[in-house]
Amino acid sequence: MSHNDSSQVRNCLNQTDNNLTTKASVGETSQKPSRNDSRNTSTTHQRSCSESGAAGATNQPQRTEPGDRGAANQPSQNQSMGEGSVRNASLNATTSGVRTEDTYPFSNLKTLQACDMSRLSFIREHTVLIYTQYLLNNGFIAPHTGKAFWDGLHVKLPHLYPHPAGHQTSHKTHHVPLSRWGVTREALKQLTRGHFSIGDVQSAIMSYNSDYKNKWTFEVLSHYAQRLQKEDRNLETVIPKMAKLAWELPELIRKGIPLLRSQQTKAITLSQQQIACLLANAFFCTFPHRNNTKPGSEYATFPTINFSSLFSNHPKDAAKEAQKAQKLRAIFQYFHTVTNEDPHQPEVLKPDGLVTFERICIPQEQLPKWKNEKKLLRNLHVSSKGSIEEEGSGLLQVDFACKYIGGGVLGTGLVQEEILFLMSPELIVSRLFTEKLDHNECLRITGAQIYSSYSGYSRSFEWAGPYHDKTKRDKWRRRYRQIVAIDALDFKNPKDQYTKENITRELNKAYVGFRRDPDIPPGCLPAIATGNWGCGAFGGDPKLKALIQLMAAAVAERDMAYFTFGNDHVAKELQNAYNHLKTHKVTVDQLYKVLIDYCGHARERSDLYVFIFKKIGVQPSQL
Repeated sequence: MSHNDSSQVRNCLNQTDNNLTTKASVGETSQKPSRNDSRNTSTTHQRSCSESGAAGATNQPQRTEPGDRGAANQPSQNQSMGEGSVRNASLNATTSGVRTEDTYPFSNLKTLQACDMSRLSFIREHTVLIYTQYLLNNGFIAPHTGKAFWDGLHVKLPHLYPHPAGHQTSHKTHHVPLSRWGVTREALKQLTRGHFSIGDVQSAIMSYNSDYKNKWTFEVLSHYAQRLQKEDRNLETVIPKMAKLAWELPELIRKGIPLLRSQQTKAITLSQQQIACLLANAFFCTFPHRNNTKPGSEYATFPTINFSSLFSNHPKDAAKEAQKAQKLRAIFQYFHTVTNEDPHQPEVLKPDGLVTFERICIPQEQLPKWKNEKKLLRNLHVSSKGSIEEEGSGLLQVDFACKYIGGGVLGTGLVQEEILFLMSPELIVSRLFTEKLDHNECLRITGAQIYSSYSGYSRSFEWAGPYHDKTKRDKWRRRYRQIVAIDALDFKNPKDQYTKENITRELNKAYVGFRRDPDIPPGCLPAIATGNWGCGAFGGDPKLKALIQLMAAAVAERDMAYFTFGNDHVAKELQNAYNHLKTHKVTVDQLYKVLIDYCGHARERSDLYVFIFKKIGVQPSQL
C-alpha cells in the first residue's frame, strides 16, 4: 500500500463521513501450484487435523498441530503453468488414463464468470466494511465507519484493548501510561526507521506480549534472515512497510468485525487493503487474547491467528525449520506485493478489490433425505492431469479443510489446505473470525488473489517465486475465484467410514459446501473442482469419497471436474464407474441404498465399485 493510497483513504474518509451516513483467466508463473490432500489410499495414518497450541508456547499442552497430514500422498510430478487456452486444450485433448471421448469436455463446464456470480448481499447477516456506494459510483474503496465493539461477538481488535482497571496518571510526572496499543504503535514505529535486525523485530513483538517472554522463540525468522534473505532481498524494505500497514489499523478498520460463530450463517466482506492490515497485525502478533487455546479458554474453539507459532522451531527440528522458512518466503512475497509503491505495477495485479468470507450453516431439517433423492448424477470430467487451483480456476474450488480453518498453515502443516493458504495468504485472515466448523457448516471465500507459486508437496515443498494473478473481477472487484472449505471426517481406523452414520455425515458436509444460494437460478451454477477429499492422512477411501461428492453435487445441481493428480488408475476406474452409473440411470437414492448395503460387506474387503456394479446389474462381460 503506497503513501499516496493512504492519503487518498484519509481524504475519502473525510468525504464519506460527511456524505454517506447510511449506507477467468489465469496468471503467469514459472511453476505450477498443484497438489492435493492425497492421490492414493494411504495405509499410514498420520496426525489428525487439529490446530496447534498457544501460538508457539513451549510448555502448554494444547491442541495437536496438523503437522504433515497427507505427506505420504505426494503428487508424482510438478507441471509447468500455462495460460488458460493451453490449460483447456491440454485437458480436452487427453486426460491420460481416461479417453477424451469417455469424459465430459472440460470446456463445457460452467464457470463463475459465465454464471455472473456478482451478487453481494446487504443484509443484517452480512457485514461489509467498505462504502459500497462509493465503490460503485466512484470506483474507490473507502472503509465504512460504524460502531466499534469489545465483546464476545466481535473480533477484539488490538487498538481497542481497554486500559487495565485502576490505571492512574502519575502525580509526579503527570504522565499517562501508554495503552497496550500505544506500546504496540511505538514498537512498530521503531521498525519503520530502517537499519533494524531480526532481534529488533523480536523485541518489538515481545514488548506487548511480555507474558510469553520465556515461551516464544524466533528461530525460523532468524533462519529466513540468515539463509534466504540474500536470495529474496526484500526483508529490509518490506518489514518497515508492514509495520506502517499494521499501525494504520484504526484508519482502515472503522467498525466491528463480527465473529463467524458456530451454527450461524453470516458473511464478512473486506477490502484487500483491510485484509493486508489485519495480516500485518497477525505477523506482529498484536491480537490480544488469541495466544491461549487451552480447553476452556476464550478462543479455544478458534484457530490461532498470531504468527508466533510460525516463527518458532520447538522442539528443535532442522527440516521443519527449513520448511517453515519456505512458508515465510510466501508470506513476505504477499506483503511485498500489497505494499508495492511502484506506479508502473500493472493495474490487473494490484490487490485493490474485495474478498467475501461466508460461513454457511444448513439446519438438520433442511439437509437432503438421501434415501428419497431421485436425481441422476450430473456431468463429470475426470483428469489425472492438472489441479484444483490451476485447471479448476473459475470453478467452485474445494479446500480439503481442517475444522479449524487453515489447518497447520501457521505451524508445520504443508498439504492441500496449508499450501492453498500460503499461495493466497488473504485466506489466512479467515482464522481471525471463523470458529471451528461443525458437521453442517462450511466456509465459502470469494475473491482471493494468488500471490506465489510453489513446487513440491509436504516435506518437499518450496516457494518457487511470485505468481501474477490475472483473474478477472466481478462488479464488486472480487476476483472470479471461489473456494469452499469442507472438513472431512478423520478416520483413525479407515474401516469406520463404512457406516450409515458416517456416509450420511460426509454426504451432508459435501452438500453444504456445494449447495447454491437461494437467489441463484439452478441452471446458473459453476461446476465443482475437487479430488480425493478426506483421503490420505484422514483415511478416506477415494472410491467412496468420489461417489459421495458426485451424489452431493447431483442434489446441489452442479457439474464436477475431478482431478486425481497424476494417478491414471484412479482416474480410469472413476470414469468407468461413472459411465456404468449413468448408463443404468442410477439415481442418488439408489446409490445411497447400495452404499449402506455395502457397509455390511466392507470388512470383507470386497471392491466397492465391483459391489455396486453387481447391485445395478452390470454384466461381467461389461466390466
